[in-house]
Amino acid sequence: MLSDSTPNLYPPKWASIPDHLLPRVTIVGRPNVGKSALFNRLVGGNRAIVVDEPGVTRDRLYGRSFWGDHEFMVVDTGGVMTFSRSQIDVMEELAITTTVGMDGIPLTVREAAVARMPSMIERQATAAVEEAAVLIFLVDGQAGLVAADMEIADWLRKNYSDKCVILAVNKCESPHKGLMQASEFWSLGFSPLPISAISGTGTGELLDLVCSELKAIEASDSNEEEENYIPSIAIVGRPNVGKSSILNALVGEDRTIVSPISGTTRDAIDTEITGPDGQKYRLIDTAGIRKRAAVASAGSTTEVLSVNRALRAICRSDVVALVIEAMACITEQDVRIAERIEKEGKGCVIVVNKWDTIPNKNQQTTTYYDQDVREKVRFLDWAPIVYSTAISGHSVDKIIADVGMVEKERSRRLGTSILNQVVQEALAFKPPPRTRGGKRGRVYYSTQAAIRPPTFVFFVNDAKLFPETYRRYMEKQLRKDAGFPGTPIRLLWRSRRRGNKGNGTQ
Repeated sequence: MLSDSTPNLYPPKWASIPDHLLPRVTIVGRPNVGKSALFNRLVGGNRAIVVDEPGVTRDRLYGRSFWGDHEFMVVDTGGVMTFSRSQIDVMEELAITTTVGMDGIPLTVREAAVARMPSMIERQATAAVEEAAVLIFLVDGQAGLVAADMEIADWLRKNYSDKCVILAVNKCESPHKGLMQASEFWSLGFSPLPISAISGTGTGELLDLVCSELKAIEASDSNEEEENYIPSIAIVGRPNVGKSSILNALVGEDRTIVSPISGTTRDAIDTEITGPDGQKYRLIDTAGIRKRAAVASAGSTTEVLSVNRALRAICRSDVVALVIEAMACITEQDVRIAERIEKEGKGCVIVVNKWDTIPNKNQQTTTYYDQDVREKVRFLDWAPIVYSTAISGHSVDKIIADVGMVEKERSRRLGTSILNQVVQEALAFKPPPRTRGGKRGRVYYSTQAAIRPPTFVFFVNDAKLFPETYRRYMEKQLRKDAGFPGTPIRLLWRSRRRGNKGNGTQ
């Protein structure tokens, strides 16, 4: 029998969301307060090692948890470091030899420790806090309030005031005594909740509070994001292909410097525009991305930083305008940039710029270019192609039109009934191949789990029975019958057989 304080170990039938799409609930606190014990309680098993010794947990541990109608990932972290450790030990562990401030003046050891977050918290714990939707700040009710707890509370308030923080006072086995133990933690600025990770006391109330916060976050996020959402367009490509000229043409003014000298643009520059339909877009002009070997041989720190900012611009964008030069067509570096775009799951519009430099153009020339681009960049065969001349403004408006179309496709949801109809027709036309032992894959049903990019989950008898060729076939049929031009789509294969965790993504 499961107690009221034990999460449901058997997920509801509709629980179909892949791990990476679930909201994160991160447990954070100083060492040896019982974080791993609480993690085991919430995920319903002995996933984390529990020892009465600080510092056992070093990496992040993830586990799915179900409570009522809610499903989320629980993250166990290492203990937070504090200044109660010697400053020298902290600096040696982080291998910090010299730290310089913004004005070039060397910082003191303590100033450097304050300035650099890893001096306050383990790197793994920091990453877990960053990705969390809800934070469980765990303290030790038996040990009482200590300086380390106050430092962590100050750090959370200062840096993560936008996140929901639940203060859980652990090791409060007695309900009556637990209230007294928890009372002294009011000074941290959060409402303390007495619990016991070992006995389960209070963890049901904790889970109710976590789920209520997740529901509130989901509701506010869905409303605010739709109201305030502005798609970002990163304009990327090799140096001197006309990225800044395209941005200036889209904006209607000389917002960035245009020069025939490659490398003029250094920073990733954000500019907001309004499309013909009234939709706002955020344009990101980036530095040209040269080959890694060329950047390294040049020895320019500025260029290294500029290229890194350009790559980060791809990560934070919604749609990428991949600009290539008409005379050069697709180069090896263009292919590498395209691979990065597909890997990040971003929408894409391929812009063939400086089209005016091609002599004797006709319809056959465009057809040849289309074939050449599709052949060399097969993994972006879903991306629309625009032929433009930024200097004269020719076809620049079509870039925004295609970007708007791509963004709508990235945000589109396909009805479950329509999706399963498409899948069943694809299965009937070409069933999964049989193995040598006579086994064949079966698809029970499919559902769309996410957008941006559209992500579909296929529930099957055994994911291993669907080879990569068949998965590509299914994606091709899904695109053929359901569309989604301009955006990558992800197909996740989930086994329903017990004990079989085989899965794959495409």
